Amino acid sequence: MTDLLTLMPEGLFCPQANAYVDPVRPVERAIITHGHADHARSGHGAVLATRQTLEIMAIRYGENFCQTRQAIAYGDSVKVGDVTVSLHPAGHVLGSAQVLLSTGGQRTVVSGDYKRQTDPTCAAFEPVPCDTFVTEATFGLPVFRHPSAAKEVGKLLSSLDLFTDQTHLVGAYALGKAQRVIAELRAAGYDRTIYLHGALERLTAYYGSQGIDLGPVEAVEKRGKELQGEIVLCPPGQLTDRWARRFGDPVTAMASGWMRVRARARQRGAELPLIISDHADWDDLCRTIQETGAEQIWVTHGAEEALVHWCELNGLKARPLNMIGYDDGEDVELAGT
Repeated sequence: MTDLLTLMPEGLFCPQANAYVDPVRPVERAIITHGHADHARSGHGAVLATRQTLEIMAIRYGENFCQTRQAIAYGDSVKVGDVTVSLHPAGHVLGSAQVLLSTGGQRTVVSGDYKRQTDPTCAAFEPVPCDTFVTEATFGLPVFRHPSAAKEVGKLLSSLDLFTDQTHLVGAYALGKAQRVIAELRAAGYDRTIYLHGALERLTAYYGSQGIDLGPVEAVEKRGKELQGEIVLCPPGQLTDRWARRFGDPVTAMASGWMRVRARARQRGAELPLIISDHADWDDLCRTIQETGAEQIWVTHGAEEALVHWCELNGLKARPLNMIGYDDGEDVELAGT
């Protein structure tokens, strides 16, 4: 443990602030890194987060998801107990943040989920110098090296050109991934209407309200085979659901970093795997650790042991946290949002 953080059953706890970071059960005071369900839960007393994360939580859980809330902008700081807390861009999804805890000359950063690839739908990751860095390791194995999202979207568009009489059904998580796929399609010059499963509508509309131009999007509603030759986005679980049958014989695609693993693609029913990840790959995890200048590294939710071993080989103190209650990032299902 450090002087700033200790591991409790509820999650990472800062005694001097009497606050938890991304607790897995309701607590009196929580600092939330982003709106995904395995990090942002309802029922807390007080919640500190970015404005966008708080608004996303309200969309997902209702306005009464906590007793009191406080928004803080990137780079601003607030005093919580004896600790100065500031939030910094994590590049994961809209509103996502790293948490910097500072007191007595010590600086500890909790990364939450993050990525280093360019994403037109959220603020880019910013390395934060610190003494202790708590990093995710969702794709913490050397086999995971993500291609550019533009390259993967190019595969989707090539398939659309080849199979013009088939709907292209793309599985994408409701918060972050769906909107990023749409934005990448627009950047590639695709200007036709993109159709959405109902579970993706509210968060996609919210992204639009934040000034992110996603172009023309419409709800699928009761349409089916008449959408041949079009792109339809849906929660991943719908790819193999009876809902997908309305499109006849669609080309099924899935956007996830896990599409690097063929067994995962088969499990999801994805004929066209798109390796589009909202998490750092192996090279970016290692690069980020070095850029923080931290001497102590804590590794959580993912391939922890491999990244701990890399840290030790590079002269850094490191430990796996083996925390429970967190999903492996891109396998958390948000169909209900």
